[in-house]
Amino acid sequence: MITETGKVVAIDGGYAWVQTIRTSACQSCSARSGCGQRALASVTGGRANRVRVSNSAGARVGDDVVLGIDEQALLRASLWVYGVPLLALVVGCIAGFRGFGGSELSAVAGAVVGLAGGFWLVRRWQAGNAGAFEPRMLRVQRIGTVPGL
Repeated sequence: MITETGKVVAIDGGYAWVQTIRTSACQSCSARSGCGQRALASVTGGRANRVRVSNSAGARVGDDVVLGIDEQALLRASLWVYGVPLLALVVGCIAGFRGFGGSELSAVAGAVVGLAGGFWLVRRWQAGNAGAFEPRMLRVQRIGTVPGL
């Protein structure tokens, strides 16, 4: 489980808006020297992000909370979001080149159609798995408590 801490800034029905700052994870990571996330965090200055999560732990505005997402879910979502459009682009390029006389223009057109088709597939897949890849509120960190106990 990948976790991140944040502060509840608003409550919206059964959901909570949680503000997180990503730079805290970069200091303890062994891959920080070659990581793109660290580069992004340094460019944005560790800017805060807001995430809408189900308020399953009963948090209130101002509470510090721990959010989590399953590693396998994150890996599967990343594979779909990056891999499927790229694979569809390559297949579309090859199909366009071979199917329409072997010209560069047909290869480019096939690649564009393949990429658009890949994005469409990812969008349909995401709509069918809407809640499976969202972060969850794991617990509220009360002042004076030790995490993990």
